[in-house]
Amino acid sequence: RARTYFASWIFSHNLVMTLLDTRTVPGELKWAASPSEGGWEEVSIMDEKNIPIRTYQVCNVLEPNQNNWLRTDWIPRSGAQRVYVEVKFTLRDCNSLPGVTGTCKETFNLYYHESNEDRESYIKESSFIKVDTVAADESFTQVDVGDRIMKLNTEVRDVKVATRKGFYLAFQDVGACIALVSVRVFYKTCPLTIRNLATFPDTVTGADTSSLVEVRGSCVNQSEEREEPKMYCGADGEWLVPIGGCFCNPGYQEKGGTCKACAVGFYKAKSSDAGCSKCPPHSHSPRDGATVCDCNSVFFRADSDPPSMACTQPPSSPQQLISVVNETSVVLEWGPPRRLGGRSDTSYSLECLICSISSSQLCLPCGSDVFFSPDQSGLKTTRVVVSELRAHTHYTFIVHARNGVSQASGAGAAQSVFVTVTTNQLPSPVSSILATDVTRHSLSLSWQQPDRPNGVILEYEVKFYEKDQKERSYRIMRTFSRRVDVTGLNPLTVYVFHVRARTAAGYGEVQYCGNNCFRIPFPLIGEGVNSAFLLLSVSGVGILLLISAAVFIISRRYACTHSHTDTGMHTGVKIYVDPFTYEDPEQAIHEFAKEIDVSSIHIERVIGMGNFGDVCSGRLRVQGKREIYCGHQESEAGYSDKQRRDFLSEASIMGQFDHPNIIRLEGVVTRCKPLMIITEYMENGSLDAFLRKHDGQFTVIQLVGMLRGIASGMKYLSDMSYVHRDLAARNILVNSNLVCKVSDFGLSRVLEDDPEAAYTTREATGTYLSPGGKIPIRWTPPEAIAYRKFTTASDVWSYGIVMWEVVSYGERPYWEMNNQDVIKAIEEGYRLPAPMDCPVVLHQLMLDCWERERAERPTFSQILNMLDKLIRNPGTLRRTGGDRYITLPPPNSRSLSWSVCEWLRSIGLERYRDTLAAAGYTSLDSLLALTHQEMDRLGIITPSHQDIVIASVQQEMLSQMQHMQHTMVPV
Repeated sequence: RARTYFASWIFSHNLVMTLLDTRTVPGELKWAASPSEGGWEEVSIMDEKNIPIRTYQVCNVLEPNQNNWLRTDWIPRSGAQRVYVEVKFTLRDCNSLPGVTGTCKETFNLYYHESNEDRESYIKESSFIKVDTVAADESFTQVDVGDRIMKLNTEVRDVKVATRKGFYLAFQDVGACIALVSVRVFYKTCPLTIRNLATFPDTVTGADTSSLVEVRGSCVNQSEEREEPKMYCGADGEWLVPIGGCFCNPGYQEKGGTCKACAVGFYKAKSSDAGCSKCPPHSHSPRDGATVCDCNSVFFRADSDPPSMACTQPPSSPQQLISVVNETSVVLEWGPPRRLGGRSDTSYSLECLICSISSSQLCLPCGSDVFFSPDQSGLKTTRVVVSELRAHTHYTFIVHARNGVSQASGAGAAQSVFVTVTTNQLPSPVSSILATDVTRHSLSLSWQQPDRPNGVILEYEVKFYEKDQKERSYRIMRTFSRRVDVTGLNPLTVYVFHVRARTAAGYGEVQYCGNNCFRIPFPLIGEGVNSAFLLLSVSGVGILLLISAAVFIISRRYACTHSHTDTGMHTGVKIYVDPFTYEDPEQAIHEFAKEIDVSSIHIERVIGMGNFGDVCSGRLRVQGKREIYCGHQESEAGYSDKQRRDFLSEASIMGQFDHPNIIRLEGVVTRCKPLMIITEYMENGSLDAFLRKHDGQFTVIQLVGMLRGIASGMKYLSDMSYVHRDLAARNILVNSNLVCKVSDFGLSRVLEDDPEAAYTTREATGTYLSPGGKIPIRWTPPEAIAYRKFTTASDVWSYGIVMWEVVSYGERPYWEMNNQDVIKAIEEGYRLPAPMDCPVVLHQLMLDCWERERAERPTFSQILNMLDKLIRNPGTLRRTGGDRYITLPPPNSRSLSWSVCEWLRSIGLERYRDTLAAAGYTSLDSLLALTHQEMDRLGIITPSHQDIVIASVQQEMLSQMQHMQHTMVPV
């Protein structure tokens, strides 16, 4: 078996070393013979080439009891452990000899005797050890001798000679007519060879026919050991089983079993590289044996660059640096360098200088109180917001572009561009607002200029609206004087007026209601009030209160009747208003969202990417209120009008919601770039990532509490007739108190009806993409996928998937099935099985949410009531009820009806029950051996069904194994 196994590893022919060859011995052999007379006789004959050779013959066939011995001279073994004896001889056929009566033999015996030196002067038969009895394959007759046809036999025997320095051979004749034509003694060696760049010397074979001699090789010149090189010398003189080897040194490659230097223009950096490689672009090797190529002039290589990388250059200067000044903040944007130098690691850093107004040459570094967002150095983006600057100060900002070879080239500070700006400051609020000449439909309004104009007053803006409207409907007037006549007022109505000044720096109050936002009673005719806001009425106090209340109620009912609502909705319930029904998105954003001064926002870090740009966290400091942490999403630079409309629409949607389980909108920034949506800060991020990070760390009650919060938020949205369309754990945010809040309202308009949509799979996001928008397949019910019918019932289906995500701690729904298989499986009735340790009642609620018919799914109100009952009665969250305990049998002892049939029913594939039972799959653990090929053989040929069976049985068995770790379980 060993010889067969190693046959494929033979690499070279063996080498034979001859110890004795009678054909080459000149003169007489003079071997010892016993008896010295009448036995073996040395005779000289001519071989087939007419060359005289010495032979020994004996032919005492007519005399009985022959015992004729012939012994060779002492043969040194020369390190051999096993020698081979080749005997060529002729033998007379006993039947051809007349008068022979049974004393004739046709064999002879071969013996050997080991000795350290040649001291044996005579033959001591008892000291010899028999090797073998040698018989002839062919014998000759007298006729053959007459015709001179000599039938020559050749026999080879091997002898183990490993204990002495040499040995003797002896031939015993017992009555044959035989002639020893030649005797050759040799041994085998594995010859000198080179394998895997390692040299293996001549090696004598082992003493046993099955022995292998382990030989360690030595690496050839200009090479190093990869793994200890070894081979085995077999008994037949063949090299077997090469192990390990050597690598050519750096700068050298293997050619013909040696290591040759890499030619000019080539290099080899590491010994483990396959061979020499051509120098990368912009580099060269001037001599043989290069380990790295030198860079050409004006090209460089960074310390971290691999030798295989092309030599590169520093970048050119950034392009088109622009600045937008907003009071004491500056937004800097620039374009990437025109020439990146062949690298992708370009980064930017900013240098801030305060320069003298009288001399642009006199500049000093900015102080440490200047704030850069996202950072001052190591930037990958081409936009920075610089805040906390001094007002009315000249600044110079220098933007440097660097890459990995800037320092090596010595030109790191040269690739830069600069811009000089002057900061400003908004004027302070106006004062001493006075209303005069008040009539039933008009009045005159005057005021004093701000105490600190902080520049030239360009104009004043007067904004006014009916108090009951609360800025939902307002008018704006602008004037260059400090007085304005207001006409077209409604009698018996209370108005609120805002007045602010504008300079080159902008309006004095970005927020209309700051520290000066307070209301005063309506003064008597002709009296003025020193404030920033004025409430006016046109009647006595008693009549004013009665009539104002009546007008307020009538106007509210009128507004409710004529608001953007669907017909058939209950009166008195707040209904969602689609912001896309407004011709001007600015009107919607100002109606539903509050404008925030960008200077009140301090960005601290970028925490992700949204649909429109960076998502950041920071602090919001509104005048007169405590500082709060917030999150905000920025729009990308260079957006189109449509992108601006889409961006602001999400804020217009969020601004209509007010619920503890809906993400709260703090306000928007629309009067400067970039546009921003400011929301409350959710410390723990998205629900799916949060659950994966804390896998198994919550109790069932805590998980149900999270689901309860999501259901409460969705009930609120459904009551407002809002359909989310993208409810998933990734769109649920979690704060530090584990409160879950529904977010991401970007799909409310993205998913439009498109009956001609051609769906294509988008596996990376788990969505389908069509001209009508993306559909999150794994969270979307069949009717929404097929007919794009999105209703609150479709949100209920998605909520069931969210339940599964929560209980499975963020596992991917439907695992690695592709979207096409998910759609097909759902159409065929498959539903996700219960996650590990999932209470039965929760999985049943999931299945209710996944009913094919929309009308059969529960409402969010019903879901919320169910979860409240579970929280009040946590005992219902056990796997099974009762207080008794039993010991479960091992999985392989469960019956078919309990372990396989019920499992098939739970995954919607009960049709294969008989097929699996007939094939002998009667327990869940036996199903672990199922393969796709086996299921093809059984007739389960649907690919989605095969994937479902394999994935589901593995999950079910894992769940059972974990439960089997506890002997006693509640029943």
